[in-house]
Amino acid sequence: MMLNEIHWSQQAAYPLLGMLQLLPLLGAGLLLYLGERRNAVAIGRGIALVELLLAFDLFRTIKSASPTMQLAEQLTLFDPFAYHAAADGITVLFVLLTALLTLLLTLYSLVRGLTEPARLLAVILAVEGVLMSQLVTTNLLWFVFASALELGLVGYLLWHWATSPEKDTMLVRFYQFQGVGLLLLLMGAMLLGWFHAEATGGDWSFELADLAAVPTGGAVGSVIFFLLFYGMGIRSPIFPLHGWLPWVAQHGNVAIAPTLLLGIKVGIYGLVRFVFPIAPAAIVEWHSVIVAFAAAGVFYAAFLAFLQSDLRRLMAFAVVSHTSLLIIGLFSLHAEGFQGSILLAVNFGLAMTVMLFCVGFVYRRTRTTVLDQLGGLFDRIPFIGGSFLLGGLAIVGMPGTPGFDAAHLVLEASIERLGALLTVAVALGNVAAAGFLLWAFQRAFLAPRSETSKFGVIERTLPMELLVIGGAVAVLLIAGFYLEPWMKLVEAPLHALAERFAHP
Repeated sequence: MMLNEIHWSQQAAYPLLGMLQLLPLLGAGLLLYLGERRNAVAIGRGIALVELLLAFDLFRTIKSASPTMQLAEQLTLFDPFAYHAAADGITVLFVLLTALLTLLLTLYSLVRGLTEPARLLAVILAVEGVLMSQLVTTNLLWFVFASALELGLVGYLLWHWATSPEKDTMLVRFYQFQGVGLLLLLMGAMLLGWFHAEATGGDWSFELADLAAVPTGGAVGSVIFFLLFYGMGIRSPIFPLHGWLPWVAQHGNVAIAPTLLLGIKVGIYGLVRFVFPIAPAAIVEWHSVIVAFAAAGVFYAAFLAFLQSDLRRLMAFAVVSHTSLLIIGLFSLHAEGFQGSILLAVNFGLAMTVMLFCVGFVYRRTRTTVLDQLGGLFDRIPFIGGSFLLGGLAIVGMPGTPGFDAAHLVLEASIERLGALLTVAVALGNVAAAGFLLWAFQRAFLAPRSETSKFGVIERTLPMELLVIGGAVAVLLIAGFYLEPWMKLVEAPLHALAERFAHP
């Protein structure tokens, strides 16, 4: 991947990337100023809708056949921490996903009837703005600082709108893991900046184009790679760096913060955007070890998922299992594996959002997600139950969803680069994942209602719930049946990235 050093005014009619970052932040400030006034919530939803339109304008503007970074924007602050932003097809895909999920979250939060809705929307918009900054920046240090700000805001979401008596313990566990991840990222970035200065005899730089131009081989390259990989891996999360996720899933708020953490795979994006272009030699050297841990993670997480009694914890281990599949696709070091992993990340974000929304609406009715206390829900809320099932099937690659073709790309790349034995094992792990998700659906929705259930008559699905879940399901299915435009969007930059790797 190459950075096209052209100022925005030569490519777009306005600073599009800057607007994508600033609009949600300005909207968050406006909502905080307005407080819980009558029209504040409507304004928040309107800002989220405008942001989605800006994301579509980015999709319309970008040249999908180009492997280079486009629409470059620059603002000199103080070196080496300068604002540099640019986009390619990979960026566009994640920007669209972020804008769509944020809009759906603004609608979901109103259906759930959470307290202080204006403040909640302000925090959601602030997170969106910082996420956009991570997606469009080409400065690694800027990415790290934006990650720290985003995780601070998400931690506030987890704590302030959670009802679990163990939410304080959950927040401590969350910040312990994420703090270590950020520290590793910062150490890796600073080591890269020093290494660049030593290699070039010039100033420190954290710019992607500068860092990728200086080979990082040997022991120093391996240290840099693992610092960055572990930092991104904790965020993703991947096995065995996932210890924070079951706590967050069970004791944080049900869907809003988990969607921002898991629906938008910033850790995977960070690997593709920064780690793979910067440290190709170390990746070639260590990719077999990473793949071995990822393959173990598929089965480890699937096994633990079957042992869970809480639906939210079960979904946490589903995340770990399927993130391992993404890692295998990336570390196949094959263009089709890269492409499959990126598309799987988007499919995963949409499918997991559908499932989280469904779990949130179940919790609103029952005040529990313990499987032994659920059951018999499908007769009263068949649309929610059917959507949960569809989301689970999409995660494991059901035909008609983006995961179907994406999973095949990953498996094809795995066979070519990693061998048939590991590929068959990973495919069996995916079958196990389908088993525990279907098992969860059966216990929560189809099994007879438990005698220990404490909830009364289940409320029918509301029109706004139909809109929120139906919108996410519609996008998931449309993307599945019309996947070719999205494949073309990422094909050129990912093939350019694959050219950096010799056959291992």
